[in-house]
Amino acid sequence: MVSFPSFGRVKVVHHERSPAEKSLVLRLDIFLMTFGCISQDPNSCRYLDQQNINNAYVSGMKEDLRLYGNELNYFTTYFNVAYCIMLIPSQIILTYVRPSFWLSGLEICWGVMTGLIATCHSAKQVYVLRVFLGLCESSAWPGMITLFMHWYTPMELAKRMGFYHSCQALGSMMSGALQVAITNTLDGHTGLAGWRWLFVINGIITVVWGFAGFFMLPDLPNNPNPRAIWFTKEHAVLAMDRLERNGRAEPKKMSWAGAKRTFSTWVVYFIAVLYISTVLASYGYAYFNLFLKSLKHADGTKVWTTSQVNAIPIGGGAINVVFVWIWALLSDYFQTRWVLIVAQAVIGIIPCIIMSIWTRHPASVALSAVYASYFICYLALGTAPLIFSWLSDILPQDPEARTLIVGVAVAGYYAVSSWSQVLVWPAKQAPYYKYGWQSALALWVLVIIMTCALRVIDMKYML
Repeated sequence: MVSFPSFGRVKVVHHERSPAEKSLVLRLDIFLMTFGCISQDPNSCRYLDQQNINNAYVSGMKEDLRLYGNELNYFTTYFNVAYCIMLIPSQIILTYVRPSFWLSGLEICWGVMTGLIATCHSAKQVYVLRVFLGLCESSAWPGMITLFMHWYTPMELAKRMGFYHSCQALGSMMSGALQVAITNTLDGHTGLAGWRWLFVINGIITVVWGFAGFFMLPDLPNNPNPRAIWFTKEHAVLAMDRLERNGRAEPKKMSWAGAKRTFSTWVVYFIAVLYISTVLASYGYAYFNLFLKSLKHADGTKVWTTSQVNAIPIGGGAINVVFVWIWALLSDYFQTRWVLIVAQAVIGIIPCIIMSIWTRHPASVALSAVYASYFICYLALGTAPLIFSWLSDILPQDPEARTLIVGVAVAGYYAVSSWSQVLVWPAKQAPYYKYGWQSALALWVLVIIMTCALRVIDMKYML
C-alpha cells in the first residue's frame, strides 16, 4: 500500500499586498533575482556550461586540442560526475552556512576554474578542470531555487523560477553572441585563439559578480544577511509574516530526522524521476550547433561559417526565453502546474518523431523540417520551474524535505547524464544519432504519464 506524508497542501490565501510588502518583493527581485539571473549568464549550472563547451568545440577547440573522438561527451561526463557528488552535500551545507558566503564563494572559485580552461593544451587538462567546475557549480542552480522557495509566495514563485530559469537561455544566447564577437575581433589577439578568449572573459565576469553576492543575497527570512544594507529589520518581520500567512514553515538546519523523513516518503523519488525525465527528454536541442557544423555543400564546403554555427542557435535561445516566461506566467495566473507540463511534453514529442525518422532515413525528411524540429525543441524547456513550484505547493510545511528533494532531483539528473549522454548522444554519431531522439520520445511519454498520476495523487490525497 502506498504511504503518503503527513504534511499536506495548505490552501493558498489570496491576499492583497500592502505597499510595504510590495516594496519587499521589489527589493527581492532587484537583489536576489538579479544576482541569480546574472550568475546564469557568464556561467551555467546545467545548460550554459555545456553551451560554452559546445561553442568552443565548434570554434577551434576541437582542432587545437585534437579532439577527434568522444572527448566532448567526456567533458560533460567529468563535470556531471563531480556535480552529482557535491550537489546534495552542498544543499545540506547551505542550511548551516550563510548562502551569501557559500553561493558567492563557490561562484568565485568556478570563475577561476573557467578562466583556467583557456590555458589547457590537452583533453586531460580540461577533464581535471571540469571536475573542479562541477564541484563548485553544484551549489548554484539548486541553491537559488531553494532560496526562492523560502522568500516567495505560491502566487509569486513560478514566475520568479521561470524568469530565473530563462536566464540560462539568455546566458546561452550571450555565449553564442560572445563567441561570434570574439571570433571576429579577438581570435589570435596576443596569441590566444578565440575559443580561449571565451573562457577568459567568462571567468573574469564570474569572479567579479561572485564578490557582489556577499552583499546582494539576503540569506534566509529568519536569519537575514547583515551585509545586505538594502534589507531592513521591518523587511525581516514582514518576510516571516508572509511565510506564516501562506502556511510555509521557516527555514531550518538539516537534521537526521528531516533527512530520514524525506527519504522515507515517495515524493522525493517521484519528483526526482519526473525532473530527470523532463531534462533528458529535452536535451536534443543542445546539439543544434553540431548539426549545423556537419552540413556541407555538394562540393564538400561547409554550409555555415563558424560564426554562423554559433549565431543561429541564438534564435532558439530567444524562443526558449519567451516560452519559459509564458509557461511560468500562465502557471501562477491559473494556479496550475500539471497542465502546462503535459503541454510541453506534447510539443516535445513532435520534433522527436520527425528527427527519429530523419536520422534513419535522411532523404525522406526535408532539411527544413529538421531545422524546424530543433527550433521547436526550445518551446519545451520550461518544465523545471513548474515542477519545483509544484513541489513547494505539495510540501509547504517541510523546508528540509524541499531542500533535499531539489538536491536529489538535480543530482539524479547529473548521475544519469554522466553516462547516458555518451551512449545516447555520442559526438561521433552527430548529427545522425541512433537512439537519441527515440529515447527522448519515450521519456516525454513517461513525463505525461507521471504528471497525470501526480495530479490525481495531489488532488485526492494531499489537499
